[in-house]
Amino acid sequence: MTTNVMACIDGSSHASAVCDCASWASLRLEAPLTFIHVQDKHVAEVKSDLSGSIGLGSQEHLLAELAELDAQRSKLATEQGSLMLDAARTRATLAGVAAPATLQRHGELIETLLEFEADTRLLVLGRHGETSSSPYAHLGSHVEQVIRALHRPILVTQGDFKAPKKVMLAFDGSATTRKGVEMLAQSPLFRGLELHIVLVGADTDDHREQLKWAFDVLNQSGIDAHTHIAAGDVDKVLPAYQQEHGIDMMVMGAYGHSRIRQLLVGSTTTAMISTARVPLLILR
Repeated sequence: MTTNVMACIDGSSHASAVCDCASWASLRLEAPLTFIHVQDKHVAEVKSDLSGSIGLGSQEHLLAELAELDAQRSKLATEQGSLMLDAARTRATLAGVAAPATLQRHGELIETLLEFEADTRLLVLGRHGETSSSPYAHLGSHVEQVIRALHRPILVTQGDFKAPKKVMLAFDGSATTRKGVEMLAQSPLFRGLELHIVLVGADTDDHREQLKWAFDVLNQSGIDAHTHIAAGDVDKVLPAYQQEHGIDMMVMGAYGHSRIRQLLVGSTTTAMISTARVPLLILR
């Protein structure tokens, strides 16, 4: 049974937003919260084989010093990760989360998240990791890979987090977004919030019928739903609607049969996330 809200913590400016967003989700879902920090093994590993470097073959003392520096760097990175996890746990506790847990791992981010996938109900991560060459810089570059690899809803934070009042579902009639409508109708995550269902395409009978189905499912669950059809480019229409209506969070399917699929699983994934400027919940 997937029960936990998992939140990836790194040293970027998004860490506080990830913590606040994950705390909000944990409280809304009444689900345990776990913060996880993954230290890249490629950064932490000791560069012990330098015998082939020009001029270093006979400098055994220098090789030993370099190895010691790498070991110290790895130790400091581990200590920093532990401090960040402690800070996240404290922040979540102050937000009202009961006994948030922490995990620290050395290895690949994707492999680690897949290890805990079976126990993950929702994954929260930041849009970008640190831009420096620190052990935590890998997070942002893996956003699209995480979306591809994990079969769990993924909530990507943007800037400071505030509890949403208005949520927009990008609906394209695909199996994923129809499943998303049913999930939203049943989940306590958006209960009591104003939900906008937006379909980007021509104003046809078929599209209106699809929106009516989505509206009825949500309305029957007591959700305040609004529907809208707009023609144009997905990557322009959705952000424009979000800004015009003061949408606080967007929900999209990772796989569909429209251009939304291209946006979320193609090279423009992070560009779309950046354009939205609000947290983005990606459904699988």
